[in-house]
Amino acid sequence: MTAASENRDESNFKIAIVVPTYNEVDTLPVLIEQVQQQEIDGLGFIVVDDGSPDGTGELADKLADDYPGVFLVIHREGKQGLGTAYMTGFQAALDAGAQYIFEMDADLSHPPEVLRGLISELGDADVVVASRYTPGGGVDPGWSWGRKQISYWGNQGIRMVLGLKVKDATAGFKGFRRKTLETIGIDRLRLTGFGFQAEVAYRCQKAGVKVVEHPYVFMDRTAGQSKMSFNIVVEAFFHLSWLRIRG
Repeated sequence: MTAASENRDESNFKIAIVVPTYNEVDTLPVLIEQVQQQEIDGLGFIVVDDGSPDGTGELADKLADDYPGVFLVIHREGKQGLGTAYMTGFQAALDAGAQYIFEMDADLSHPPEVLRGLISELGDADVVVASRYTPGGGVDPGWSWGRKQISYWGNQGIRMVLGLKVKDATAGFKGFRRKTLETIGIDRLRLTGFGFQAEVAYRCQKAGVKVVEHPYVFMDRTAGQSKMSFNIVVEAFFHLSWLRIRG
């Protein structure tokens, strides 16, 4: 079951930022404010909340009233997975007429000041990936050596499993032209968890769309708790291997 509250003026809705949330009550309003400070014309938000017990969904409803323009909040009952949240948000963005659709985490690990550069890249590309592993990109300097190695080699492993050309296979900060999502088919996506981003990269590569990478530095979340675990990564490798076999 889903329910939506909205504050929309679609006459100038060009860019949609899809933000999945689960217990992000401390960081969501900061993200919205920081994105608004970029003063990007035609921008709107689509927040997909999976029944956050901390009140994130209710807070998103209030934010929709505070910010003019397009602000759609989709409420879902319980945790249904990152992938399905993005798929729901993508479809809502297409239905609202957005021409560019972006993914952003609510935990402030994706710096809003990078958005203008990403939007500019879409002038000549079908997909833009904010990349940690292209020259000029990186990860939080506060990460330990071990964590950096796990992140890097995990990414390399996924690239190898799927035969991906994109350097940041698990990037969760990216943008699409609407025709790209229509081409790869939102309803064809199958993975709902950690492997979702890699599946999207794989589908884009198979479709032959033009993908560019834009460097950025990934920062650790500033509040809340990470949903990542070793078991999630192992499960993703299994599902991605099966995805490659099936094609």
